[in-house]
Parts: sequence; structure tokens; C-alpha cells
Amino acid sequence: MKFKKHSILPGFGLSLGFTMLYISILIILPLSMIFINTTSLGWEKFFEIVTEPRVVASYKLSFGASFVAACINVIFGVLIAWVLVRYQFPGKRIIDGLVDLPFALPTAVAGIALTTLYAENGWIGQFLSFKVAFTPLGITIALTFIGLPFVVRMVQPVLQNFDQEMEEASSSLGANRLQTFVKVILPELFPAALTGFVLAFARAIGEYGSVVFIAGNMPMKTEITPLLIMTKLEQYDYAGATAIAAVMLVITFLILLIINIIQWWTNRNFV
Repeated sequence: MKFKKHSILPGFGLSLGFTMLYISILIILPLSMIFINTTSLGWEKFFEIVTEPRVVASYKLSFGASFVAACINVIFGVLIAWVLVRYQFPGKRIIDGLVDLPFALPTAVAGIALTTLYAENGWIGQFLSFKVAFTPLGITIALTFIGLPFVVRMVQPVLQNFDQEMEEASSSLGANRLQTFVKVILPELFPAALTGFVLAFARAIGEYGSVVFIAGNMPMKTEITPLLIMTKLEQYDYAGATAIAAVMLVITFLILLIINIIQWWTNRNFV
């Protein structure tokens, strides 16, 4: 005798089929073409391309700057979310709207604006004793700019739904403000902040438009991996471009997998 297992939501089989078809067409199929195109190179040529000193230097810069930018965004993103949720002040809605500006602003426009600000004769750069534009520092600033909204928007709902009676109970038991934040509030914020870090990091790795102007694109110094991929595409070296893209994809997948494992462990033990 066969028993049919009823689903809570009707049409599960049909909706799952459409979901898998949609994901396959938009994600799996394009990504699979990256690996298919690299097979025309052969292993020897593949390793020769992806281990060139210029390419390796771009890996280090792209992943290093993305990681630093994501860490900065976690710190200041949590602070901004805290201010927007916990305090009332004039212009709060304007500041809250400005947080989403990197989402709406074309990345090329953001890159030009940041370059204008931080160039040696720019509004901010002229007052600095060190160079920002056309350096790794400038790249990090650009990646921080485009990644900030991810952290703020992930942490903000958690703070809004946080039960402040827990803070009052902690205070009544003798804990100071720092102890209350570290032991009561931070464990609740950590999963959301970690998710925001993952999103900001992933967004920064593939960023091109806002970085290409402020980077200066000097080989071995300020050349990011997406720029190398674009350069090879302009030279009609599609196999070489997909080889570098495949390495970026694999490394990014492994990093995100590790972070998601940490996030799963955190949710299991602290939430």
C-alpha cells in the first residue's frame, strides 16, 4: 500500500521543478560553461595561465582587499545599524536612505566619484599626507563603499526585534554596559553580522566598475583579477579568461563554504 505524504504548501512538486529550472538556466548553466571552456586548454596550459606572477598578484590583491573591506564593514555596519535603530535624531530617515545608495548608484559613477575625492588634487586627497587613489588602499575604500549596505541591512532587523528586557535584566543583575553588549547583545547579532560579512565579501570579490578607476590598474601592484579577465576577453582569449574565472570561482566557493560552516556552527551553539 502506498501512502502519499502531503505537503503543507500545495503544488510543491511543480514549484520545485520551476525553481530548479530557473536556477539551472540562470546559475548552473552559465557557471558550468566556465569549466567547459577551460577544458580546451589542457592541464599544462591551464596551470601556466592561472599561476603567472601577474595573475597570482591579482588574486592576492582581490581577495586581500575584499577581506579587509568586509571586516571594516562589519565593524562600522553594526555601529551604523545600532545608531539607526536605538536613537532618534533629526535626519535619521535621510541617513537610513543613504545607506542604500551604493545599491542604486552605478558602480562606474561611484568609482569616478571616489577617484575625484581621493586623488592627490582631490577634495580629500589634497589634505592627506599619503596617497590613496591608485593604491591598494584606494581599492579597499571602493570595496568598503559598495559592501556597507549588506551588513547594515542584515543587522538592522535583528536589533529591531531584540528584546530590550534582556538588557534590563542583565543590568539588574549587576552587569555593566560592556558586559551586557558582549554577553547578551553580541551573541544575537553575530549570525546576522557574519551573514553580512559573507555578502559584502562575495560582492567585493567580483566588483569591477567602482574599482577600475581608483585602482590605476598597474600590473603586479593595483591590478585586480576581474580586470585581468576583462583584458583577456578584449584580446579574444576566452579560454584564458575562463581559466582565471574558474580559479576565482573555486576559491570563492571554498571560502564561502567555510564561512557558512562557521555560521551553521554558530547558529547551532549560540542561537
